[in-house]
Amino acid sequence: MTIAVKCSLVVALVSICIMSHRAFGAADWQIIKVNGHDYLTIENISKFYGLPAEVTSSGDKVQTETVKNPLEFVGGSREVVINGARSWLCFPLIEQDGKFLVSRTDVAKTIEPLVRPHRVPNVGNVETVVLDPGHGGHDKGAVCRYGSEKDFALDVARKLCALLQTKGLRVIMTREGDYFVPLDVRAQIANAARNSIFVSIHFNATNDDPDATGFEIFSFTPRGAPSTSDNAVTPTSLSMQAGTVVDNQSLALSACIYHSLLGHIPEFDRGIKRARFAVLRLTRVPAVLVEGGFLTERGESRLIANKDWRDKLAAAISVGIENYHSLAVKKQPPMLVADYRRQTKSAPTEPVIREGDLKEADLSLINLIGKSAFPSPQQTSTPSQRVSIESAPIVP
Repeated sequence: MTIAVKCSLVVALVSICIMSHRAFGAADWQIIKVNGHDYLTIENISKFYGLPAEVTSSGDKVQTETVKNPLEFVGGSREVVINGARSWLCFPLIEQDGKFLVSRTDVAKTIEPLVRPHRVPNVGNVETVVLDPGHGGHDKGAVCRYGSEKDFALDVARKLCALLQTKGLRVIMTREGDYFVPLDVRAQIANAARNSIFVSIHFNATNDDPDATGFEIFSFTPRGAPSTSDNAVTPTSLSMQAGTVVDNQSLALSACIYHSLLGHIPEFDRGIKRARFAVLRLTRVPAVLVEGGFLTERGESRLIANKDWRDKLAAAISVGIENYHSLAVKKQPPMLVADYRRQTKSAPTEPVIREGDLKEADLSLINLIGKSAFPSPQQTSTPSQRVSIESAPIVP
């Protein structure tokens, strides 16, 4: 898909260890109102993370001196690359008075869980993985000359089930054969399981671009924000249905799986996205939907039809789930796409965002977006809880 943009913005956030910087307090957040809505400058966000961001302008491009950057924005667009993987903001980056601004929602709901997934409350607390092979029975899903989505998804889920069980995780399949399970029942299965996560397996298709390829992964759209597929921010795209108290956990799960996919399999990076699919909307546990390639593209459909390639896909998802699970134990950043590629010696070393001493800075983030967004590890979140940043829609 071609995206028209006014300019591109590249911001380098170079890893540094913060040993003596002044504590970042609530008063240091410089909230800028644009049409009644809250934004923060890239410089302000960088200061919070204790990372330098020297922004320079040259013609239509606004960028830093370095070429390899862990964080890269595109002016006037929702596209952002964080630690080597494409993602999508809830709202476009905007420019005002020479400053590039990111919505307050995206600081809390996109940047924070993607930069520091290991610091998301209750992240990685997994006993059960609910695997959901898409479609089934009368619902074939996408179809190509080699077979149907429902069969390929079931095969990957079966392989993935066996891999996860060898790692000591309990696994529940929403379907184990060629039959259809209603979408609400799939969500109910996940909601009934103790300390569960939900991973739905699908393959993509399009009528618009027969050459479309690549991986993408979805988690539920936050309250008051448009889904990634909404090309324009309009009143109708800003659904006010409640988000979930596990928004950030779901995004962290997306990131762990997606980095493993890109790191193990050289497919096109379509990004970490948001959607209001029924299986994501109805689940109350961390939930993602994986699109493992396009059945409408000739070359990629041949790959998907190959048993060995599906083995590789299942293995990559398994590693991603294992890394998500380890967040609860290690409390350290998970492996990134560059880490996986270095393991296979298929890519050079690239800089990534690493945290310094940010304990005091975390308090200011709580002050910015609301304490209810950060339940204590002992607290059990319920669907009735609301994150304070979501108390009103935040739109450009």
